[in-house]
Amino acid sequence: MLRFIFALLFVSSTPLLQASAQPKKPDQLKLPIEAYTSLPLVSQVNLSPSGKHLAFVQNYQGTLMLNITDLKTQEVTPVLRSDNKEVTLNWYDWANDNTLIVAAGYTQRQRLVKYDSTQLFKFDIKGTKKLENLLPIRNRNVNNSAQFQDNVISMLPDDPKHILVAVDFDTANRPTVFKVNVDTKRRKRILRPRRNISDWIADEQGRVRIGYKLIDTTISYVIYDHDKNKLYEKPLYQFDAFSAERVTILGFGKDGDTLYIKANHEGKSALFKTKISQPQSRGLVFSDPDYDVDGTILYSQITGKVNGFSHSNTDGSRIYWDEEYKSLQTALSTALPNAHNVIIDKSQDGDTYVLYSSSDADPGTYYLGHRKAQSLYLFAPQYPEIQGTTYLGKQRHSYKARDGLTIEGYLTLPPDAAPHTVTYPTIILPHGGPMARDYADFDYWSELFASRGYAVFQPNFRGSYGYGYEFAQAALGAWGDAMQNDLQDAAHFLIEQKIANKEQICVGGGSYGGYAAVMAVVKHPETFKCAASFAGVMDLEFIVSRARHYTNREVVEKQFGNDDDKLESNSPINNVASIKRPILLIHGEDDKVVPVAHSRRMYDKLLDENKAVQYIELESGNHDLSFQAHRHTTLSAFLAFFDTHLKTQ
Repeated sequence: MLRFIFALLFVSSTPLLQASAQPKKPDQLKLPIEAYTSLPLVSQVNLSPSGKHLAFVQNYQGTLMLNITDLKTQEVTPVLRSDNKEVTLNWYDWANDNTLIVAAGYTQRQRLVKYDSTQLFKFDIKGTKKLENLLPIRNRNVNNSAQFQDNVISMLPDDPKHILVAVDFDTANRPTVFKVNVDTKRRKRILRPRRNISDWIADEQGRVRIGYKLIDTTISYVIYDHDKNKLYEKPLYQFDAFSAERVTILGFGKDGDTLYIKANHEGKSALFKTKISQPQSRGLVFSDPDYDVDGTILYSQITGKVNGFSHSNTDGSRIYWDEEYKSLQTALSTALPNAHNVIIDKSQDGDTYVLYSSSDADPGTYYLGHRKAQSLYLFAPQYPEIQGTTYLGKQRHSYKARDGLTIEGYLTLPPDAAPHTVTYPTIILPHGGPMARDYADFDYWSELFASRGYAVFQPNFRGSYGYGYEFAQAALGAWGDAMQNDLQDAAHFLIEQKIANKEQICVGGGSYGGYAAVMAVVKHPETFKCAASFAGVMDLEFIVSRARHYTNREVVEKQFGNDDDKLESNSPINNVASIKRPILLIHGEDDKVVPVAHSRRMYDKLLDENKAVQYIELESGNHDLSFQAHRHTTLSAFLAFFDTHLKTQ
């Protein structure tokens, strides 16, 4: 078993990892592809409440193992093995100092149909040291088998022997709330299912307080009166899913009345503080004039109170109100300067903590700290080979779209780059979603391609999340329109900046990014020489028609629109005849988000039209490339495809 090297680092010392002042040379950066396509060496690091044990997920050549380490004896106890194919570790948390709650996902088969399911387990490090099903089926009181069983709505911090779970054992799609004893596995039904309520929210005392309701595209948060065992008729908040009045509940304060929410403020999502007894009286906590607040509230492990919030566009992405956390953050900035230092976990006494640090020379490393001893130990890097001169990083740039809208994006350049004097073969890499966004942090796609000599640009085109309500709304019913043009405008920007060679530009991406890549060579073949798609949407009509069999059909229709002519004209599968550039299609066989039929049918039509196309299907592959071998196959194929069409001219 691999053992980590624990290197002592006092808080007052110099940082272990620093950015090199020397130019990055190509031969220094020629790492094997596996350095980029491997899953992180370590992830999901979590302290037990006492700080005596540390749980973490470790990657053993593609097999993930959830382990527990005794920090005194360094004895390692394995908990769960996952291949991210048949078995997936969804999340885990400590219920108490001896018991770990583990949520795992499984691929189930019923005749010829595959589907996903989840289960909840317990692992007692003082008891059997075996995974045990926490919600065993008891036929006498269960009417529905419940496909998803891992919705824990409260860890009940003041009651370490119990947790609250919302699961639809009684009525399909209507969860019942159970109080589950993590020692005996006995459960007590404390709230029966209610019509149209698809989820529940508990306060910090573990009382169920709010029900979540979605009807068509209308979302309602409804107050539950625990004493009277009834829902209020008037919603706490009610709004259309895509309206500017949208509210996101982030959590309760310690008093049980204070509520923290995200809502619109001058066109951007902002953090507010309100009271459940006076929901319309909001106090602005924080807003960013340039970006939506994209984080959440933070709780103190010591007091249980809200002690700050997170937001990516702030120093260290954390703002604390608690003086103890502030002083620790200051000390960490001294110990690890020029780094993004985030305290991700803390023991209940506040002495032991887990730090995640990243910088221009480090894509991410976990440390274990002790306040009283004023020491910081290196636990493990996420990508051990990509450090210092081998880490290229991203630069933020902005450009103007053809209609004058400002678009932001991230540029990764090859090693030993000399921008504005030397041009590079270039890859435009649009993100998925499309209501998502790229950030400045580590991205294994852009790092790999740039390490092989490409300039890689990741534009947050209109329709991306994070730049305000109106900016994100541009994605609704607009696939193939203006946000598609934003990709060509990004290419023109890079040409004008003397970064891209206009004869050597391709486009690639996954999910929506795969769709946008193929549509780029449909609409702008004069700009893009090839297109590579992973799990891309190829038929918008198929997406909308298929959604009519599911409960979210109105939401999907709002996202894509219901104009059949427009859906048809903006679908790659209906534009095969006009495609004159090479296409690479890769898709997972078991993709539950974008069915593999999209790429299969697109491939057949391209072949019928004698187009230049390559197709790779990943056996049992999913939408997230979470299986390491699939990640390696996909990125290797993308790289070979780009090399063929951009470097052999």
